Amino acid sequence: MPSNDQFKHNHYVPEWYQKRFILDGQGKYWYLDLKPEQVVRDGHKFTRRDLLLWGPASCFAEHDLYTVKWGSQENVDIEKFFFGRVDSEGKSAVEFFADFKFDHPGQEEAYHGLMNYMSVQKIRTPKGLGWLSGLPEGRDRNMRLLLFQRIQNMYCAIWTECIWQIADATRSTTKFIISDHPVTVYNRGCFPGSAHCVGFNDADIRMAATHTYFPLSMEKILILTNLSWVRNPYQNEHKPRPNPRYFHDTIFKFTDIQTYRSLAEQEVREINYITKRRALRYIAAAERDWLYPERYLPSTHWNKFGNGLLLMPEPRDIHMGGEIIIGYEGGGAEAFSEYGHKPWQPGYKDDKRFAEEAKALQRFQAEWAVMQGPEYRGTSFQFHREHEGPYVTPDEFYQHDLERARRYKR
Repeated sequence: MPSNDQFKHNHYVPEWYQKRFILDGQGKYWYLDLKPEQVVRDGHKFTRRDLLLWGPASCFAEHDLYTVKWGSQENVDIEKFFFGRVDSEGKSAVEFFADFKFDHPGQEEAYHGLMNYMSVQKIRTPKGLGWLSGLPEGRDRNMRLLLFQRIQNMYCAIWTECIWQIADATRSTTKFIISDHPVTVYNRGCFPGSAHCVGFNDADIRMAATHTYFPLSMEKILILTNLSWVRNPYQNEHKPRPNPRYFHDTIFKFTDIQTYRSLAEQEVREINYITKRRALRYIAAAERDWLYPERYLPSTHWNKFGNGLLLMPEPRDIHMGGEIIIGYEGGGAEAFSEYGHKPWQPGYKDDKRFAEEAKALQRFQAEWAVMQGPEYRGTSFQFHREHEGPYVTPDEFYQHDLERARRYKR
């Protein structure tokens, strides 16, 4: 029977996940300490090395990070049982979405596994646990670990209602790096030194302009963007999205996932720079050069990446509406708005919001067509199904968008 000691060295970024960012034939990768410690030894003061060539067993780990201690008694069940399940299901889900195809079986299990894993991953890191320590229920270490398990799915509903985009870096020489907080949050209106982002804080995922991204491998990344931001990127970045409650029932449409976005090298470097700035202390990469994206960027202004639209999905693939009604065998039905409202909740039908979003989305789609040209940044299964056939060509869509852009300029 294994001893409890093997469950006391806790990887807050699992080894299986780290290995997805190591090149074939490598057993180690470059591990950068952004805040190397100063040590006094034999009367001499020196700073520890910041760059190390280490394997996953040595990276992103702390001793007794998840051990519950009551006096002289220690309990390692969180590592032994809780993370065992989360990581097992998460590993399968990450593999599924890294090779996502609309017709692959096992979608529902993969979705649930990924959402739970990402939500847990965002909280399980030193940065996530540090954020929990600022909550009244999380000030005590043991209570913090119990609270963590209780709220493990707190981000899932908001992320489910986002626009999902799976992008790739296959055409870029530079690939994705990872950090000690790999579920990364970016809001162009919340720069790293702002009150929203100092210390253990991240921009709130419920803010309209907040994107969440999660590298699935060196060459694939999942980007989640609030629907209200895609429909109206002219609003205040800090404004809450509609129905901003963390815990509520929701439903997910696989056919709305956008794929086929190929990132340019500068876009990959900008994403890596965001990853680096949002890390608490450590980042890692297969190539040493990838750890220093700032050396190759013409600008590191927080709100300028991709002209402020680096992580934005393809808006021409977005439509208004989105209400879902489900009928059950034997009777009964359930309905959700695109923001997760139930029919009896305020906001389920909001004509003013609908009109404002529709007008903003049309304007954005038109302006985007001028910026991007006829080639789409990514498309969903839903778009292909609605627009396949000989009647409307991509160029005709583009010309229609250009005409709308001229109208808005007038």
